Amino acid sequence: MLKIGVLGAGHLGKIHLKLLKDISAYQLVGFFDPNPETQKSVSKEFGIKAYATAEELIDEVDVVNIVTPTLSHYECAVKALKRGKHIFIEKPITNTLDEARNLMHLSHEANVKIQVGHVERFNPAFVAALPYFTQPMFIECHRLAEFNPRGTDVSVVLDLMIHDIDIILNVVNSPVKKISASGVAVVSDTPDITNARIEFDNGCVANLTASRISLKNMRKTRFFQKDAYITVDFLEKKTSIFQLNEVKGETDPFSLVIDLGKDKGKKEITFSSPDVKETNAIKEELTTFAEAINKNQDPVVTIQDGYEALNVAQQIIEKLKITASLIS
Repeated sequence: MLKIGVLGAGHLGKIHLKLLKDISAYQLVGFFDPNPETQKSVSKEFGIKAYATAEELIDEVDVVNIVTPTLSHYECAVKALKRGKHIFIEKPITNTLDEARNLMHLSHEANVKIQVGHVERFNPAFVAALPYFTQPMFIECHRLAEFNPRGTDVSVVLDLMIHDIDIILNVVNSPVKKISASGVAVVSDTPDITNARIEFDNGCVANLTASRISLKNMRKTRFFQKDAYITVDFLEKKTSIFQLNEVKGETDPFSLVIDLGKDKGKKEITFSSPDVKETNAIKEELTTFAEAINKNQDPVVTIQDGYEALNVAQQIIEKLKITASLIS
């Protein structure tokens, strides 16, 4: 059983604490939060020890779960790595690329596992869609959220869009060729709504929209590839597959058949909704991390994955700065 401690007991930190108590692979040792009132209330709520310092907690565990604000990710991770601890770190991995590169170097020296909390990889709707991906050539993402001051310490790109960036990089598996972006700061000091276009070397194009000032929540991605159209609703946990199949012999009179013209034959449009398992994505990512440690395997979302997602996100942010300077 792996001894684990949590740094950060805010909204997401408390979710992690609750789930970790139910994962048999871990022994939850305790947590640290710099806010004395939070320490007191969370310790009472979960019946676990609140440590006086991060260092004291890190010394007592095998795995450090970093669920602090993004700006402190790097500092917390360095403390854990210097003590040779495995790390689960929430997305984005760090606030800057230099910090992420340094963590990669330190993790290799420490010979420990690091998993980045890109939780949508474990969303059951996305997992159900994975077998159907071949080579998507156009992807459209909408990740819209109602306003919540809790996420405004970072740009909407790092707060929301980075989820879709990681998903796209994982599915497309091709180097990024070109990035363009535009956005508007409405209620905070950084863009609250952003649109980005990512072009890949293999010809794929991804169009991403992220907003944290919407009237309703939406987390939906559409993937278009030859003879197929796949939708993944990350919020409603639903997946739909539309496919074109060769028509052979007689077809059902109620089936939808397209005549493609001379020498191209006919194709039938089929629709299916794969079974989506009822799973908790955060619990899944924490459980698979324990398996990666115990079996000495790469985590599902590696530190390299976290770096690549942050790299694209930072390029989008730079494009937004250029656009803003042209307007002002």
